[in-house]
Amino acid sequence: MSLAAYCIICCRRMGTSTPPPKSTTHWRDVRNIIKFTGSLILGGSLFITYEVLALKKSLTLDTQVVEREKMKSYIYVHTVSLDKRENHGITYQARKELHKAVRKVLATSARILQGPFADTFSTIDIEDHECAVWLLLRKSKSDDRAARLQAVQEMSEARHWHDYQYRIIAQACDLRTLIGLARSKDSDLRFFLRPPPLPSLKEDSSIEEELRQLLASLPQTDLDECIQYFTSLALSESSQSLAAQKGGLWCFGGNGLPYAESFGEVPSATVEMFCLEALVKHSEIPTHCDKIEANGGLQLLQKLYQLHKDCPNVQRNIMRILGNMALNEHLHSTIVRSGWVSILVEAIKSHDIMEASHAARTLANLDRETVQDKYQDGVYVLHPQYRTSQPIKADVLFIHGLMGAAFKTWRQQDSDENLTEKVSEDESKYTTCWPKSWLARDCPALRIISVEYDTSLSDWRARCPVERKSIAFRSNELLRKLRAAGVGDRPVIWVSHSMGGLLVKKMLLEASKKPEMSTIINNTRGIIFYSVPHHGSHLAEYSVNIRYLLFPSLEVKELSKDSPALKTLQDDFLEFAKDKNFQVLSFVETLPTYIGSMIKLHVVPLESADLGIGDLIPVDVNHLNICKPKKKDAFLYQRTLQFICDTLAKDLEN
Repeated sequence: MSLAAYCIICCRRMGTSTPPPKSTTHWRDVRNIIKFTGSLILGGSLFITYEVLALKKSLTLDTQVVEREKMKSYIYVHTVSLDKRENHGITYQARKELHKAVRKVLATSARILQGPFADTFSTIDIEDHECAVWLLLRKSKSDDRAARLQAVQEMSEARHWHDYQYRIIAQACDLRTLIGLARSKDSDLRFFLRPPPLPSLKEDSSIEEELRQLLASLPQTDLDECIQYFTSLALSESSQSLAAQKGGLWCFGGNGLPYAESFGEVPSATVEMFCLEALVKHSEIPTHCDKIEANGGLQLLQKLYQLHKDCPNVQRNIMRILGNMALNEHLHSTIVRSGWVSILVEAIKSHDIMEASHAARTLANLDRETVQDKYQDGVYVLHPQYRTSQPIKADVLFIHGLMGAAFKTWRQQDSDENLTEKVSEDESKYTTCWPKSWLARDCPALRIISVEYDTSLSDWRARCPVERKSIAFRSNELLRKLRAAGVGDRPVIWVSHSMGGLLVKKMLLEASKKPEMSTIINNTRGIIFYSVPHHGSHLAEYSVNIRYLLFPSLEVKELSKDSPALKTLQDDFLEFAKDKNFQVLSFVETLPTYIGSMIKLHVVPLESADLGIGDLIPVDVNHLNICKPKKKDAFLYQRTLQFICDTLAKDLEN
């Protein structure tokens, strides 16, 4: 204002002063113009400099505030002042117009130096180091799939960002990007928001009672026999437990006796486990998954998961339920909103192979950007569990046998030396799953899948007594699950132990009869059999033992040497394998196996393990350790690795 007044005074003096002599008028006018112009330039420069500095200060993010509040999920922005006196007057209007001009200059220079901004970001005032975050966010929502994948990869590799920048991504990214970050091996945990607060329990209620109510709300008609069995068992046990807690029952008499007896038979079971096992079965039905979600099941399961952090069996069953629900794409957004992703990310980074594999299955089912296959209950990918740039050229499938499991069957052989090292995180000393720890490193171009299914020696100890699943029934069930997982799209090698080898043979024979399964046959390259009883097992002969096999299961009966089904399976497969020219490698134990403390027998003798084609190699171990190498350089593993590499040599080179 002072500058303007000075200019006006000068002009008035020039206009009102008497005309001087002509000789001095010209130079006086020049001096006045110079004074006026110089004052205007100097004052204007000072004013512009001040406003630019003020604008820069107003656009600078207060990082100290963010650092103090970094554990909170907020993004801090400067707000407009509420003081009305600051929003009026010529000075305010001049600064407003100047800010607009500076913003245009900054945006133009950014377009030239850093590439084009999106319309969304071109009006945002950000520092240079902020541009990458917002540009990556925009890129992650591009219509170009390759661009989206590149953006997620660059985010996961970010190591130099401030804490609040990770939080910005966590809040601003979409579902597709969040799942991509979760399945990126090196992603920072700050990309994932903590689960929202869980609803509190109802008054006079408990986790157990809410689980029972959730289970009771699901349809109870037109169900598989096993689902009906688990549901009725869970509802009856939970109702008796609740009555006992309220003082209505005495667990050593009256109506409480069945409750006490049931826990006596299965000491490790709890009421929560009964309910969870029933929910696992229900979650295999898509419409029941919708009911579980609608009735608050995701929040209830999360509460139970956090409550039982020291109980792996409970957490495993919860992960199984969640993995089954993730098979339904319309539930993906609900699963993400409920906060499960951050829990899954922590689980997949766990050193516990079972915990990591269950989480990997769920995240793979949520990832529709890079995974087209669907992994149903019992099908676990051991490698790769994260997104990878390594092309996958073949599949290796591991099928366990009687009383086995997807992980424990394939662990390193136990010994006095490594038993004390199991808790170590160094897998070079001891591994709980050698296909994941050893084979994945030796052959990174393989997808390694392990399959799990329930088996029992006796119906007396069966998890589902009403279940009578023959080898033929199980093979069809597993074949359907494996085809849904994309098995058959690449070259395949089957690795099986004991009864698992019979399932492999039956699956391949069944696949040969179904046109939609023809790719599995065409892409099968070879089979490894670890002590598979092609001609029957001595185990069935001991079915009269009252302690273990009072009521032998159907699986055990089918292993009998005089089983017509077993003989037909062997004859049909031998002819089929010769016709297809499958490569076969067989191992067989030479030492007897202790079953409990009373039975000692040679489960699979040499003559029974002989398929009739391929190499048959005797190994000085028992039936349980035939598939458990002592160490990585042991003959058992090295010969297995050699067979896989030789059989897939052409496929791995392409």
